[in-house]
Amino acid sequence: MFKRSIGLAILIAVSLFVFITAAQTIGFKSSSIPKAEKEPAAAPIKVVKKPAPVIFGIPTDTLEIVEGTVERGENLSQILASFNISPTTIDQLARKSKEVFNVRRINANRNYIILHAQDSAQTARYFIYEPNEVEYVIYDLNGELDVRLEKRQVEIVERAIAGFIEHSLFESILAAGGSPQLVNHFADIYAWRLNLSRLQPGDHFKLIYDEKMVNGNVIGFGKIKAAYFEHEGKPLYAIAFEQEGKKGGYYDQDGKSLKKAFLREPLEYSRISSRFTMNRFHPVQKRYKPHLGTDFAAPRGTPIRTVGEGVVLEASYTRGNGYYVKIKHNNTYTTQYLHMSKFAKGIKKGRRVQQGQTIGYVGSTGLATGPHLCYRFWKNGRQVDALKVKLPSAHPIDKKYMEAFEELKAEVEGKMMAIELEGLQPKELLASEQSASKNEEEA
Repeated sequence: MFKRSIGLAILIAVSLFVFITAAQTIGFKSSSIPKAEKEPAAAPIKVVKKPAPVIFGIPTDTLEIVEGTVERGENLSQILASFNISPTTIDQLARKSKEVFNVRRINANRNYIILHAQDSAQTARYFIYEPNEVEYVIYDLNGELDVRLEKRQVEIVERAIAGFIEHSLFESILAAGGSPQLVNHFADIYAWRLNLSRLQPGDHFKLIYDEKMVNGNVIGFGKIKAAYFEHEGKPLYAIAFEQEGKKGGYYDQDGKSLKKAFLREPLEYSRISSRFTMNRFHPVQKRYKPHLGTDFAAPRGTPIRTVGEGVVLEASYTRGNGYYVKIKHNNTYTTQYLHMSKFAKGIKKGRRVQQGQTIGYVGSTGLATGPHLCYRFWKNGRQVDALKVKLPSAHPIDKKYMEAFEELKAEVEGKMMAIELEGLQPKELLASEQSASKNEEEA
């Protein structure tokens, strides 16, 4: 019994020893492991809400934006009817806008924006229409209806292009980055000093002109400030210069005007379909007879311009001429324009017109088989060939302005020299140079 007690005591003692030792070991290990550093709490995520865009000066934080394009045959009433605007309101709006921008002038393929309420009704609050790249009309539909016409800022940027003639002036200027409008202006400047239908490959040009931009987009060009053309190795400058009390014009490097008292042609850069002759087969009357005019083929509606300043003698209609205008320029020269589709606004007998002013539009009225302009020219009461008659030049630079012109010419010459023609040479010249280079290598 005694032995059992001793054995039990020893067993308890051993168990207690093992337990204490294990506890100390665990405690030691725990204490030897450094406590993990406490991770910092994550910073709260800030949600940055972008401000609603401002459209044409109108905050849109409480509005929805709808962009659209006017469909063919669509009008203001049809557009706004989908946005909870009543016919009565639209009628009031049309009446109010008549003095600002007539709603009947809303045309197909032009852009518009509608700003409507953020609710189930989607009632329009604003209608903004853009008739062109510069103007926009804001129709305010809130409370008292309001209409206002605004304009974007137009930036004028000076540009320069250059190129060689390969086939035609038109193709070459377009290939250099110009526009048909720029070609027409260039052709008008040089029309009396160069035969633009007989340019040669290798002739080259340089142009300095103003370009109009809105919001970084090109919307057109301003005037040509200076031009340079080299034809058969002979250079000819055209420098824009204004003299006090006289309309600005273009002058060559010697200060002589490039312009005659008349424009060469009444249409911009068009095609001659029939020339002045004493014996032409008339396509309608089917017989040979004199054709004492020059016919220019052009699409119906092409603007017709008077070649010089003068007074309208006649703006009438006859069976042969159709709608026509006759203008007396002075005691020596008179011109006539036949087969018009209609007269330009305000053109009537006794009206004074300026050179280049639109007087009517190409048509096929009278004895005509298709749309064209028959242009007739009188000198001292006798009809003559408008393309061959010698006409007086416009006035050269006045002596008192010659010093200012010389300063401008020097500036233009410097700019022209800086315009590179490298890489724009015509294929014929490149082929010739490559052939010459090859021959030199073989030699």
